[in-house]
Amino acid sequence: MANEFWLLRAVGSEVGELRDELATMNAVLRMQSETEDGAVDHFIREWMKQVRELAYDADDCVDLYILRIKRRPSDGFLVRSKRLLATLFPRRLLAGSIRTLRARAIAISERHARYSASCQALRPSASFAPVPAVWAESAQALRPPDTDDPDQFVGIQEQAKTLVAMMEKEKDDKLQVFSIAGFGGLGKTTLAMEVCRQLEAKFDRQAQVSVSQAFDGGNDLRALLKRVLEQIVTVKSKNEKVTEEEEKQDSVGDIDGMDVEKLTSTLKEQLKDKRYLIVIDDVWTIAAWAAILSKLPKTTCGSRIIVTTRIDSVAKECSGGSVGKYYSIKPLNLEDSEKLFIRRAFGPKSTSCPGELKAAMDNILKKCNGLPLAIVSIGSLLASYSSPESSHMRETICRSIGAQMESNPTLVGMRKIITLSFNYLPHDLKRCMMYLCIFPEDYQISKDRLLRRWIAEGLIPEKRGLTLMETAEAYFNELVNRSMIDQAGCIVTYYNRVDVCQVHDMMLEVMVSKSLEANFVSLVGVQYEGMSYDIVRRLSVHDSENGGKYSQSERTATGRGMVNIIEGMNVQHVRSLTTFQYEGHKLLLDQLGKFKLLRVLDLEDCKDLLNKHLRYICKM
Repeated sequence: MANEFWLLRAVGSEVGELRDELATMNAVLRMQSETEDGAVDHFIREWMKQVRELAYDADDCVDLYILRIKRRPSDGFLVRSKRLLATLFPRRLLAGSIRTLRARAIAISERHARYSASCQALRPSASFAPVPAVWAESAQALRPPDTDDPDQFVGIQEQAKTLVAMMEKEKDDKLQVFSIAGFGGLGKTTLAMEVCRQLEAKFDRQAQVSVSQAFDGGNDLRALLKRVLEQIVTVKSKNEKVTEEEEKQDSVGDIDGMDVEKLTSTLKEQLKDKRYLIVIDDVWTIAAWAAILSKLPKTTCGSRIIVTTRIDSVAKECSGGSVGKYYSIKPLNLEDSEKLFIRRAFGPKSTSCPGELKAAMDNILKKCNGLPLAIVSIGSLLASYSSPESSHMRETICRSIGAQMESNPTLVGMRKIITLSFNYLPHDLKRCMMYLCIFPEDYQISKDRLLRRWIAEGLIPEKRGLTLMETAEAYFNELVNRSMIDQAGCIVTYYNRVDVCQVHDMMLEVMVSKSLEANFVSLVGVQYEGMSYDIVRRLSVHDSENGGKYSQSERTATGRGMVNIIEGMNVQHVRSLTTFQYEGHKLLLDQLGKFKLLRVLDLEDCKDLLNKHLRYICKM
């Protein structure tokens, strides 16, 4: 009895130790989230999944202690004694839970140690790692595959003309930098290539190089300068006649053996009195850009540099903050989207879509939303299923683009390019970005609603000198700056003006995949049919009406399936509940008494609330 008494009384100190364990687990999870996807193998991924679930359960345990047992400092001796007696049973349960969590932590650690050596031996050699061909294709995705006519770029000519006009308007002979900014896969590289083609005759030298995401000022800078120099000394403008003496002068020796300083001086010598045009593709940081610019010759012959980037602030810094040197690339309009899709799906000579496939094409183009990379990738996939007999397969692909992006080789490359922007985010921004899959596809999200939800979910850390709302606002602006969120304008109501934002459908598919993998969000809806969840932390019920591409019979059948899922769902671990006009929400609201750990309840889009549901909410 004495041992039992001290065990129950020591629950508070054990919860304190559990909090320390939780902080350590969260630190490990943070480190893993900042690791590139390709550097995390299946073994580590599974181990981190187990650690993540353990961290969730530990967090639940701490919250239950605060809710049921923890005493207030102002309580007197009598009140504390009564509370100790009243909480004996919860303390016993909590003590058992803590012992179980510690045993799980030890087992996970031992399992990791037991299998890590074997997995290290089985890890594939880097020399055999496949190189995705999509990098090369993405730069030429808009050109029909069987023609050499460069004027046939789809949907790029007008934007290229605009950028060319911007460059020609600038009469200063000093080196000028123009930037192209936009979401990954919009065709920034293609646009830059087309501008180079149109201006080819006006420049003595041209070069096009790409910057790595983890660019450093050492080896990466040397490799980039080497690629520039190789193109400068070997690629001549078509209208330039090279004499034998000039050809000897262009022989610069062993480029491979040059260091950064030698490459810089050689470039300066080669480009002296030459008008050059260089494309620096996919710049990620201002520091990388500054390192590159410092090594390029500052000639006074009217030379130009074009920088492409996904990050708005980087683009503006590269172009010196000048509006006249900054260009935000636009998605393809519907006409060009259809043209590009038809050429990829039905052949380069095709001009129209077969009638029986028109509905499938319209649904796909709606999801692609003018993103050339997505249109090309999905069009190439559907090219294998263009016969009328393949209608069921086309419908399956259209309905499960997210799943296809994970497994189908034709779409894996597209996923990698879109995911790059996400992988580059800091840990806290990754969590804020994943949280957006709470909202359905094409949903216009109120900015204030989103920021308040981030704060309520504990996704916004405290920072000295800033309120939580100011930090959340800064996070939101950074995601907009990185082209991860689109500011969709505002909605003016009778009462006020509401700023709204949206996420591109392809990015949303990636976020859904990431969130489901991490058990960050559990989604119920027509498009998530077949999903099952062991433990639900954040639950979002999406409206079947959002899926216009589904037939009424499919929505009805899936609606019954969703009712079954909700009825069998264990909701005691749910921290967040959101519903979007789904008639089955009453099943959840009737169970509100079981939501012991609920932190966020968002019923903004929930229709037909009953008085009893409001009473349930008041009693929570």
